[in-house]
Amino acid sequence: MAQTNPLKSEAIYGQGNKSFKLATGSPGELGLLQALGEAFDKKEGARLIWIKAGSGASLNLLKTQQVDMIMVHAPEAVNKAIAEGWATDRTLIGSNEFYIVGPKNDPANIKIATSGADAYSKIAKAQAKFISRGDKSGTHQKEMDIWKKAGITPEGNWYIITNDFMTASLKRANAENAYFMSDSSTWVAEKDVAPNLQILYRGDKFLVNTYDALAAPSSKTSDRDIAVKFIQFVASDEGQAIIRNYGKSQYKEPLYNDAAYAKQYVH
Repeated sequence: MAQTNPLKSEAIYGQGNKSFKLATGSPGELGLLQALGEAFDKKEGARLIWIKAGSGASLNLLKTQQVDMIMVHAPEAVNKAIAEGWATDRTLIGSNEFYIVGPKNDPANIKIATSGADAYSKIAKAQAKFISRGDKSGTHQKEMDIWKKAGITPEGNWYIITNDFMTASLKRANAENAYFMSDSSTWVAEKDVAPNLQILYRGDKFLVNTYDALAAPSSKTSDRDIAVKFIQFVASDEGQAIIRNYGKSQYKEPLYNDAAYAKQYVH
């Protein structure tokens, strides 16, 4: 077992005697993790200890055996983790998508873009301000994949790196009157923090964001087995209904799609 400094937990959901550590980013920020964790605790009597980390950092925490499981949106990195043998029980759990949001006057005219890469090309050509998380999260990895598709290495004063999470970066984009790629879940839940911005491009299949759950290999972390039970719960009819309906009552639309919907976008 890896011995490291104790991780700082962002929140603990449930009251049970057992517990497990789960690393993820926006599903925790947006409250989905709380809904799933509290429902699981009622069945299994196990507390979910949330470690707040983007996909890249979450993968590293699993690799170094500091957490029992993760929820990430980084398919290529997940493929690598499975191939290298330090992650198991890969389970597709749901999806959202990316929106490219920006100032309402749309200085780069991305409203007429034909793809995510075309939108990025227009932003770079106009040297319009663009906010990047720059943190090796799943969002940042997807952003870099789009720049690569566009054949562009983004650099210059117009390209602003936050090294921060989704909501904080969205706030920065609003303050800078800049473009930003937000996941749809964050936009639905948090768009009030960005009144100067609106959705300017969406709909490219490449911008669909599939989420996987992964666990540490057997016996590698102390609470791995209860984490696997949680993954199974999230994939069950009850867990999928929570994902499919999460946000509807508060925002009039769900924040996530379920695994059945997400399956068509796995590549």
